[in-house]
Amino acid sequence: MDTGSTAWLLTSIALVLLMTPGLAFFYCGLVRERQVVNTIKMSFVALGIIAVEWAAVGYSLAFAEGSSLLGGLGWLGLDGVDGNPNPLYSEDIPHIAFMAFQMMFAIITPALISGAVVGRMKFKAYVLFILFWGLLVYNPLAHWVWGPGGWIGALGALDFAGGTVVHVSAGVSALVAALVLGPRGVEKGTEHGGPHNVPFVVLGASLLWFGWFGFNGGSALAADGLAAHAVVTTMLGASGAVVTWIGLEMSFTGRATATGSSIGAVVGLVAITPGAGFVPALAAIVIGALGASVSYATLAVLSRTRLDDTLDVFACHGMGGIVGSLLTGVFASASVNPGIADGLMYGNPGLMLPQTVGVLAAGLFAAVGTAGILYVLNATVGLRTSRFADEYGIDLLEHAERAYVRDGTVAIAVSNDEKDSLVTQWG
Repeated sequence: MDTGSTAWLLTSIALVLLMTPGLAFFYCGLVRERQVVNTIKMSFVALGIIAVEWAAVGYSLAFAEGSSLLGGLGWLGLDGVDGNPNPLYSEDIPHIAFMAFQMMFAIITPALISGAVVGRMKFKAYVLFILFWGLLVYNPLAHWVWGPGGWIGALGALDFAGGTVVHVSAGVSALVAALVLGPRGVEKGTEHGGPHNVPFVVLGASLLWFGWFGFNGGSALAADGLAAHAVVTTMLGASGAVVTWIGLEMSFTGRATATGSSIGAVVGLVAITPGAGFVPALAAIVIGALGASVSYATLAVLSRTRLDDTLDVFACHGMGGIVGSLLTGVFASASVNPGIADGLMYGNPGLMLPQTVGVLAAGLFAAVGTAGILYVLNATVGLRTSRFADEYGIDLLEHAERAYVRDGTVAIAVSNDEKDSLVTQWG
């Protein structure tokens, strides 16, 4: 047992857990005041729902030995997952620590999707959605890429910390969810407006950036030079994206916004994630810059359509993950990580094929799985909230709470029959 590596992995678990509350603040700052509680709750509830699902069955389906498509049932209920190392993943860190680290990834991934549906999806439907999405989409995909015998990993595709497993899957799923739910109605007196709290946006992005050092650095599964390299590429990827985003804003609008810089940082972090432990340090700047450029252009194109991906999850996480995964195939170098093949820049164009297959497979599987889950939920519990959520905000309707109470009144629990009248009164 390596106590230093174990200590670093335990620290990384805490860092990655912090990313989900960070995401909650990042998202809630971007929405209107009457959607803040719902937006925060959509991220926070994943800490409970997905952790239980992961311990009960998810970890086994994702990481136990099984077939090329799905893990086996040997670790149901964490049976056999203890404080001893498991050579499938590491010979010097506790197996249960590896499980907990991967649990944090499983938690934040469906929470990312919530940004596409905030303000208009029934909370009950959302809870069921993330539960079934974790079971039916995330767990198999994690096994394909990272599990023993997973078919995408067997092709030689590289994904250091979740470019395809986390960001491509969440981004594409967000796009599908936005299409299935349809656009929001116009909020009373605000239309769609802008961020209601820019400091929250910056705070959330800062917490995500901080936690991402564990997200990528912890994926080395050791306190060694590779972990240090991943921390540096994480910093440089985000920084390159921030500089690029500021330049794009100044060029096209004449102003650099705090919100834009925060979004740019998150896009850069997304883009460097699949290659953090595979590409040279300076290549991370290029990957961050290209990821930001593609996401910025995607936002511009989608803003001219009727697609209502509320917080632009596909443009940021989906496109960032796609760009980063493909560029990993360009810049990967065995000099950084001797266990991998060189990429296109170092004379091996063949790596682009598994990278492309991984992106396409992750995107297609997530799209089909998300659509299927949403259509079943719509036919059973229903997806959309009532028209009052569009007009007055979802917080009172779904949670009987307000984020900001300025007149001394407090929200109280109400029955279903009282909801509409209360929302109308407070509207």
